[in-house]
Amino acid sequence: MDRPGLVNGADVTDQVIGLAMRVHTRLGPGLLENAYELCLCHELKRNGAAFRRQVELPIEYDDISIDCAYRADVIVADTVIVEIKSVERLLPLHEAQLLTYLRIGRYSVGLLINFNTISLKHGLRRCVI
Repeated sequence: MDRPGLVNGADVTDQVIGLAMRVHTRLGPGLLENAYELCLCHELKRNGAAFRRQVELPIEYDDISIDCAYRADVIVADTVIVEIKSVERLLPLHEAQLLTYLRIGRYSVGLLINFNTISLKHGLRRCVI
């Protein structure tokens, strides 16, 4: 049977959140960000999602070009940046950083996911610009 894969906009973020919840349920809090990133990418792959991880995002500043100003954790379906954290709590700075990454990469939707929570619903932020 064919898997439908992920589609645009809110559908992508909803599906990524569902897969992140699966990862969090199985692993729990307390691991390094890289472990959650690899497991989330495994789930994305199993579910037929198009994604790239550790994507270099360039910037232009005046007359200079910086090839790798930032490395996005995961970009899903070429529409959503997923920023993965494993911190005590999300700060306004984390959301501001995601908004910067969205602007730099010319994306309109991003997910900030903090896996270091008892319930993942407390570690989720969806940002739209």
